[in-house]
Amino acid sequence: MNSTGRIIAGVAAGVFAGLVIGVLFAPDKGSETREKLRKKGEEMAGDLKDAFEKAKEKFNDLKDDLERSV
Repeated sequence: MNSTGRIIAGVAAGVFAGLVIGVLFAPDKGSETREKLRKKGEEMAGDLKDAFEKAKEKFNDLKDDLERSV
């Protein structure tokens, strides 16, 4: 795994851990907690998808640069 992948994985793990800890200590009803989890999960999935797309684009740019230099 390259450094970009490690950074993305680390950020995702940190966000998830913070989310779980925050929810566990929140004084909300179960239905409210589940709704918050669902919304945060969707938000995190979107953020992770965006980060992956940026990393993929950067990789493709590097690949194109290497192909041009050969």
